Amino acid sequence: MPKDAASGRIADKWDDSKAQSMSEPEKLLYRSNLLGSDKRVTNYGGGNTSAKVMQPDPLTGEEVEVLWVKGSGGDIGTIEMDGFATLYMDKLNALKDKYRGVEFEDEMVGYLPHCTFNLNPRAASIDTPLHAYVPKKHVDHVHPDAVIAIAASKNSEELTKEIYGDEIGWLPWKRPGYELGLWLEDFCKKNPDAKGVVLESHGLFTWADDAKECYELTLRIINRAMEWFEGKTDGIPAFGGEKHPTLPADERRRVAAALMPAIRGMISEDSHKVGHFDDQDAVLQFVGAKDMERLAALGTSCPDHFLRTKIRPLVVDFDPSNPDIDGTLDRLKGMVEDYRADYAAYYERCKHDDSPAMRDTNAVVYLVPGVGMITFQGDKATARVSAEFYVNAINVMRNSDAVSEYQGLPEQEAFDIEYWLLEEAKLQRKPAPKSLAGRVAIVTGGAGGIGAATAEKYLSEGACVVLADIDADALAATKDNLAARYSGDVVRTVEMNVTSEDAVATAYADMAVEFGGVDIVVSNAGIASSAKVEDTTLELWNKNMSILSTGYFLVAREAFRMLKTQGIGGSMIFVASKNGLAASPGASAYCTAKASEIHLARCLALEGAPEGIRVNTVNPDAVLRGSKIWSGEWLDQRASTYGTDKEGLEEMYRERSLLKRSVLPEDIAAACYFFASDESAKSTGNIVNVDAGNVQAFTR
Repeated sequence: MPKDAASGRIADKWDDSKAQSMSEPEKLLYRSNLLGSDKRVTNYGGGNTSAKVMQPDPLTGEEVEVLWVKGSGGDIGTIEMDGFATLYMDKLNALKDKYRGVEFEDEMVGYLPHCTFNLNPRAASIDTPLHAYVPKKHVDHVHPDAVIAIAASKNSEELTKEIYGDEIGWLPWKRPGYELGLWLEDFCKKNPDAKGVVLESHGLFTWADDAKECYELTLRIINRAMEWFEGKTDGIPAFGGEKHPTLPADERRRVAAALMPAIRGMISEDSHKVGHFDDQDAVLQFVGAKDMERLAALGTSCPDHFLRTKIRPLVVDFDPSNPDIDGTLDRLKGMVEDYRADYAAYYERCKHDDSPAMRDTNAVVYLVPGVGMITFQGDKATARVSAEFYVNAINVMRNSDAVSEYQGLPEQEAFDIEYWLLEEAKLQRKPAPKSLAGRVAIVTGGAGGIGAATAEKYLSEGACVVLADIDADALAATKDNLAARYSGDVVRTVEMNVTSEDAVATAYADMAVEFGGVDIVVSNAGIASSAKVEDTTLELWNKNMSILSTGYFLVAREAFRMLKTQGIGGSMIFVASKNGLAASPGASAYCTAKASEIHLARCLALEGAPEGIRVNTVNPDAVLRGSKIWSGEWLDQRASTYGTDKEGLEEMYRERSLLKRSVLPEDIAAACYFFASDESAKSTGNIVNVDAGNVQAFTR
């Protein structure tokens, strides 16, 4: 067990046997990944690390000092070697002669590319001077909850002195930038024995001349703060004690499933949002506490927290001791509108002549007493990370308010970071969102060939996908395959029998909690049967109708309920069959059920149109590859019907088509994508045949 792990402290994971053969840049990478692996040290994307290394100049061959520092937008926990910016230290020092004063400090960012070593394309971050001007070889800048709790306290300077003595200094709040880099340099010159500094309302800097020593120093300083807070807060009720009871886990999910689609609909008018629900113990303790509303209104302190969680959260008016979900939903619109108005007023109070235009006025974080925390962002990963950052803020508020008085960033300072022109430039450099960004899809029969191909197409275009199927093993394998290529954030699974009302309702509730709602519904679950009419049993007939007709109805009915709650439209795609238009011999039950699907889609297109819900049908034919229905008894039956063997069946289907081409799962997925995307925004009640051409199935 790593040192300190048993005590609950940050564990020292440095392995000398691994590090001994590493170069200094490789040790920097190793140290960075170790620090970033624990959220108590720093959250995703937070903080940065650096090393000053002697390297040969690529032109002169002379040894020069090079600053290796985390590049703009990186994450120290997952960074690789190409994530570091590299800059000549002599050129960084020469920048001091270009500095015109604090009112011009933002222009210094434009000089950083001129300091680049070895044509490194990785952009240097705004924090580069903070590392460059500390006169030590290795520097860590992290945002540990325990240290930010000191930094965010009203008397943070005194607390820093009490906990660390002269080993760690303190600097007042200053927005990150060139001036703060000079402050750090000045502090180091005046305090040569200090090993770091606490930045008010920001975080921790530590430094040393050896990579391992710097790493171990950072852990020791964080662990000392954790130990100090434990001694000071033991027996003190967190956040003033409990005000609201915590609901049982299943009730918490039920409330979240009701609230999230409603919130999502209200805040997705301009761009679709994806939700995340968090009801871990730290969150539940906070949302049920007496001081929650007071502390939440103060906002977060650390700039990294603030940028991802907005000026403050929205506290949902919900009483868990009298859980009136309908009443809360009725009041929800007013809560959202009040938040927007408050945010707009904040913008007007704080804006400058050159401030960027006001951005989305909706909250990111929603606190629900007794239930948990909901976050909404443009994609699932960002929504999850925003929740993680607010958990960090909760941990900070707990300790800070217990030993002192917690203070958030002053409103004007918060605004100046949120609407910083350098932050705006970073936002403008982000790639355009993909066509299905922010959309949530459910695909029934998701573990089959067509379902998996459709899910993959949606994922490739930025959607989140719920795979629904009754085959647990195939479902797990499909999820693992897709999650490995598109991340676990965006793929969920649910075992669902489409003929069960309860199973369908549960699946949609789970989807609401996991992603916030639904936008795209692909009904693709299916079976296939082949029998002459006189040999078709009532059981076989009912099975076809149950899965292919009733099942599609149940999935659609639940979808309509959620889509109408959201009120932002949506797209439903039925994967029917050529057989729904053109009868085939020996398959009356199957063909009739498929025809029922097609007509149900027409009916739903009529009902959905006033709500912006589009319903369209894709008719495949003879998609053998990857399809579970083309195996076993069905394959034998169809081969027998057409007088061929298994090997000859695909060739027979290809040759009977007008285009003489095989139809693949990816072909069906392409049609399902068209109907899900805005490219078909004016199409509903339509049928697209993807059958390589079958004259009997022509729709006109």
